[in-house]
Amino acid sequence: MPDILREIEHFYQDWKKSGHPEIATLKQAGSNRRYFRLKDGSNSYIVTSNPNNIPEIHAFNEFSRHFNRQQLPVPEILHVAPDESMYLQSDLGDISLFNIMQQEGFSERVFNLFKKTLSQLARLQIEGGKNFDYNNCIATKSFDKQAIYSDLLYFLYYFVRAFDLPYDKNLLLNDFDLLSSYLMQEDQSYFMHRDCQSRNVMVKDERVYFIDYQGGMQGALQYDVSAMLWQARAALPYEWRDELLQYYFTQANALLFNGLDQQNFTESYDGFVLIRMLQTLGAYGFRGLFERKPHFISSIPFALKNLRWFLDNKKFPIRLPELQKVLRLLVTDEMINRFETTKASPDTSLVVHIRSFSYRKGIPEDLGGNGGGFVFDCRGILNPGRIERYKVLTGRDKEVQEFLLHKTEMSTFLQHVYGMVDISVEDYIKRDFESLSVSFGCTGGQHRSVFAADKLAEHLKEKFGVKTVVEHVEQESKKWINNTF
Repeated sequence: MPDILREIEHFYQDWKKSGHPEIATLKQAGSNRRYFRLKDGSNSYIVTSNPNNIPEIHAFNEFSRHFNRQQLPVPEILHVAPDESMYLQSDLGDISLFNIMQQEGFSERVFNLFKKTLSQLARLQIEGGKNFDYNNCIATKSFDKQAIYSDLLYFLYYFVRAFDLPYDKNLLLNDFDLLSSYLMQEDQSYFMHRDCQSRNVMVKDERVYFIDYQGGMQGALQYDVSAMLWQARAALPYEWRDELLQYYFTQANALLFNGLDQQNFTESYDGFVLIRMLQTLGAYGFRGLFERKPHFISSIPFALKNLRWFLDNKKFPIRLPELQKVLRLLVTDEMINRFETTKASPDTSLVVHIRSFSYRKGIPEDLGGNGGGFVFDCRGILNPGRIERYKVLTGRDKEVQEFLLHKTEMSTFLQHVYGMVDISVEDYIKRDFESLSVSFGCTGGQHRSVFAADKLAEHLKEKFGVKTVVEHVEQESKKWINNTF
């Protein structure tokens, strides 16, 4: 068993005092946290591991305990490692509000789930903010002027400066100072989730639960509702945004015994929408343009279109001429098109043929008629086939997958593969090519190549929506069933 899985099993047994749970690795999001699902009979739990960021785990656990005492909709923390490198929590399932929106579109059910989310958000901020110990916050205790100004600098250094744009730095910094001061006029006495978006709202039995609030701090009500309604990839209908904002205000105002002024709240709200959009672009710039993570790069067009609509339809809360000039330069068609990902349509001709094979039998022929394609050699990856218990398994078995993910360089290898293959797939879609061949070889065509082929098919389907046909050549010779994704 790979070391991390052994650690997790021991961690679980330390809590349960018995049992050998089934452990599955869950997909990572944008952070360095690693997630695992543990199943022990009818019981299911989630373990999060992040030994390189103990303060983050500490914050999440302390926040969760506080919210649970107030019966707010968050996961329950069941066990924490003595060094706080990992923790075990209740399992809220795999379905987020964003997932449901992707499946159903802007349905009545989705609208009602947003209403439920905003109602519970008001509780999290107002009830959850009472007697809250902000000493457990990771970086700063409150979204004060310095924190707001830092977000604006984040946007400047990790997004704006990635492009050769004409602007006066001193004038822009002056606008940053004015915007920071303006937003500080709002009441900052509530809990602020900091990343309240539909991906961080889990839906279980039609109830909503918040996750990923470890970056929370004290702040104004408007920030989280801005983040929720203006999430770039969610792209909510603009009439929904107005109606849901009104609904949120009603819920929050009731919890505050009608103590909010609606006009002041709404005017400040637009300022918080602006700062949230700029903070998001800064994050996409850092994770995407500097760390080269594909998901964040592909999110940039959504964020820029969001910002363009705001500039065209809303008024800046105060006069910020240099900032407005820079933002207009960022939302041009040319800038947005630079980051647009080409998507396959129902009429797209391209089919990507992905094969795994054994080098002992030779490289399979490209049957697409182009006489080309990619061939990747997986033999530089540590071979699970050398380990006795994996010899009768393949790259489609969970135990082998866990080994490849946690004990080898497979993840790094695949990132390089994706980078190369993506260039051709995008170009071939545009040029209406019909076929692309990608083959993965290893010694026996059983473990590494099978895993890599399946992962590439998943990646291409998710990123481009292109049709892929997967054939495991060596496994086919052993009567394995051909799979089409």
